[in-house]
Amino acid sequence: MELKVDRITKQYGSKIAVDRMNLTLGKGVTGLLGANGAGKTTLMRMMCGILTPTSGEITYDGHLVTSEEYRNVLGYLPQDFGYYPEFTGRDFLMYFCALKGLDKKVAKERTTEILELVGLKEVAKEKVKKYSGGMKQRLGIGQALINRPEILILDEPTAGLDPKERVRFRNLINELGKDSIVLLSTHIVSDIEHIAENIVMMRKGQIIWQGKWEEKDGSLEEFYLKEFEQED
Repeated sequence: MELKVDRITKQYGSKIAVDRMNLTLGKGVTGLLGANGAGKTTLMRMMCGILTPTSGEITYDGHLVTSEEYRNVLGYLPQDFGYYPEFTGRDFLMYFCALKGLDKKVAKERTTEILELVGLKEVAKEKVKKYSGGMKQRLGIGQALINRPEILILDEPTAGLDPKERVRFRNLINELGKDSIVLLSTHIVSDIEHIAENIVMMRKGQIIWQGKWEEKDGSLEEFYLKEFEQED
């Protein structure tokens, strides 16, 4: 289980969003840290096969991320995820099950499992428009889990969540990371400090530090703020 980014560059005209990046991810949670505009979303969209790199390639166990084999094991929650406000939570997940090609019986079983997993069982019959921001984020994660993904990519999933929802979310991600590759993008250090086995820090399209934070001394947040104080 290895997701490999090999000398990836993404350029828009004269602007380089991701610059000759190399990165290898294995099972567990990896936190992707960086200020807004660092290139995190561009990188993740390339890792999902949505954007095509200007140069380089991304593979998972030898399969290109544009292949059907890869899409079948990928779960993705973009930063701006669209919802159907008149759908109930259950209907919303059933709809995505249909898009994934699950038959009705399997879809019902999987939807029930996911609602339980993300803590939305009690509000499954309520319309999405009545959900709080945290509940919508958990529903978004739920749709990303429908195909039991081996790779889960989450772009700024905790933005706008209250402290209680953040804790619930971190506990969920911690569990998911036990059996899959999870890449979690954020600019909030506390969201990943206690759940990410590995940390990757980006600035201006490049990785400026990566590794296991437990191998370093001091506070991750202090280190991060020092590295990015010039971004303010």
